[in-house]
Amino acid sequence: MLRSMFTAISSLVLHQNYLDVVANNLANSNTIGFKSNRVMFQDQFYQMMNPGSGPSATQGGTNPTQIGLGLQMGNISTVFTQGMLQSTGRNMDLAIQGDGFFVYGKADGRRYSREGSLTLDSTGFLVNSSSGQRIQGWSSPSGVIDSTLPPDDIQIQQNSMMARATGKASMAGNLSSNAPVAPAADSSTTATVGVYDSLGNLTTATVRYTHTAHTATNDTWTMDVIDPTKTPPVALPGASVTGGAMVFDVNGQYVPASSSATTSVTLPPSAGTANGQPVTFGMDLSKITQLATDSNVSLQSQDGLPSGSVSDVFITPKDGGIFLVYSNGMRRQVGQLAMASFTNPSGLMRDGHSSFQQGINSGEAQIGAAGSGGRGVFAAGYLEASNVDMAQEFTNMILAQRGFQASSKVITTSDEIMQELVNLKR
Repeated sequence: MLRSMFTAISSLVLHQNYLDVVANNLANSNTIGFKSNRVMFQDQFYQMMNPGSGPSATQGGTNPTQIGLGLQMGNISTVFTQGMLQSTGRNMDLAIQGDGFFVYGKADGRRYSREGSLTLDSTGFLVNSSSGQRIQGWSSPSGVIDSTLPPDDIQIQQNSMMARATGKASMAGNLSSNAPVAPAADSSTTATVGVYDSLGNLTTATVRYTHTAHTATNDTWTMDVIDPTKTPPVALPGASVTGGAMVFDVNGQYVPASSSATTSVTLPPSAGTANGQPVTFGMDLSKITQLATDSNVSLQSQDGLPSGSVSDVFITPKDGGIFLVYSNGMRRQVGQLAMASFTNPSGLMRDGHSSFQQGINSGEAQIGAAGSGGRGVFAAGYLEASNVDMAQEFTNMILAQRGFQASSKVITTSDEIMQELVNLKR
């Protein structure tokens, strides 16, 4: 009789623990990146009443007789199923699709989490917006990322500026087929070209196109850079043109000299521009025609950009590349986020703030780039919701409650039997 009471007591304690786990799961049903726990019970050791016997030549064997002495906790394990991705519309909110963890903190105090709400602190470090822990990754001012190196804190310089020198320009329009051949008057036309040097200074120049030859099969025009302030105009000092001859067929279409032929232009710094730099760029002339209409050649496009300041920090989906976006439209990669994976994630130890520490049985953290080595990918603009299944948890709550009630009823019944035993003396 006493044995049944102690067996029931062990059940009461463990069903209370079961209810504690259920309560914690339900309490964190709206916690970003939370992974639910599940409880596994095991039966405890048994008291041997009769070990049984083996069969003989004339008699069959008997089975052992044992009485169980209650139950014990098997384990409380973490369930790492994927939580629902919730759209936030904020680029620095990140979720992980698949296996893997965000890496926070240095190697001597590293934490791993599925919660990726990031922000920049006052010193420019990329940190978790809730805990303030610095996220780990690889930084590179040059944009070359080496994910084989140990990850470190990511600090972003938001006061940087960038410009891009013109490398290619494209001219478009028409050169009049009615223009006479030089040195006749009106044999040339001009166009203004504006390009940028490596410091972001705008360099302007006047390009002159001169009709230099006419045959029955084609026409030839040459291009040079002039100083329009002189009368007559003269070549601009410091400027040069390579491959500036243009040939047009009888249909007025541009005929390139060869597939590899290019036109290269070098312009000196614009007058009055402090610390200006010469600009050398390729010029595309293929969009120019020679038809019987007025000349109207102009600059169609060029790939240079003036200086611009940082306007945004952008994290790319999938690989977690960190880019600075500048006000002039330029983008420059300055880092990449790291991702960790474990052989046995269930062996991790919870550390609060929806984070985990490496455990004895979790294995070493395998840190690398997203999308490699079995690691998942980043989803920018999303956060991963808790994976708590509320219907399952309420069912577990009922099971814990009924198990507790049943065990308490066993204690009540054992007490009544003991009371009857005491009353036999009356």
